[in-house]
Amino acid sequence: MKLNIKIKEGFEDLELPRHMTPGAAAVDLRAAIEQTRTLNQGEPVLIPTGIYVAVPKGYMMHITPRSGLALKHGVSIVNSPGIVDSDYRGEIGIIMINHSDMAFPIRRGDRIAQATLVKVEQIEFEKVNELDETERGAGGFGHTGK
Repeated sequence: MKLNIKIKEGFEDLELPRHMTPGAAAVDLRAAIEQTRTLNQGEPVLIPTGIYVAVPKGYMMHITPRSGLALKHGVSIVNSPGIVDSDYRGEIGIIMINHSDMAFPIRRGDRIAQATLVKVEQIEFEKVNELDETERGAGGFGHTGK
């Protein structure tokens, strides 16, 4: 199944998202800003991508940080992973944050995030009195030690 990608009018100079290598799971999303935007420390900023997508029913798009931005510059995404539902038709925006103590510039066309298409199932909850037992039980949050 192919993902239908539409580009907002006026953003023809930006490259379409694509897999950068044959084995890449994600496509890069680019900043569709008119002028350079500086991310200051701890400041969440919504960066538009100029992209509107029609995600097929039964799928969602995961938006995740780019590892190079995180490692080299301390720049990430606030709500990671971001989710684009199959019935959303608005522009994809990336809520970025700078965790470093150095200002970070974002320029038009910079690769700022990545997106993957993920198959999903709808959830229907069923009330029960008890859950089945497992060896782990309710253990969580580091219960297995270091």
